[in-house]
Amino acid sequence: MIVDPSADDRLDRAFMALADPVRRGIIARLSRGPATVNELAEPFEITKQAVSKHIQVLEQAGLVTRTRDAQRRPVHLDARALQALTAWIDRYRLIHEQRFRNLDELLATSRGTDAAASDAGTSAGTAQEEMES
Repeated sequence: MIVDPSADDRLDRAFMALADPVRRGIIARLSRGPATVNELAEPFEITKQAVSKHIQVLEQAGLVTRTRDAQRRPVHLDARALQALTAWIDRYRLIHEQRFRNLDELLATSRGTDAAASDAGTSAGTAQEEMES
């Protein structure tokens, strides 16, 4: 498997950016559509300057972009970046789900073997008791 260091760096920056609850809140709001800094700042009890810094972190992580619309500078969610994160997570989720299915099958087989051995032991014990009677 070939590892792309720049892809790892992008993943690192994205996950570090999403580690902060304010930035996750900003992403959640942007999932409904573009918004200005003022609109993004509304639900938080922090300054607009602090929200701008959070947006810069999200921009550096490649999760959001800004455009210019006359006097407005709306912030947009980059859905492709989130899809890349989801794809990375899904790859490992699928691997672990398969491992759990394999473990479930092994346990079911083991229980079936234990039940058969238990039934055989009970049958043998009953036959022994009948012979002794």
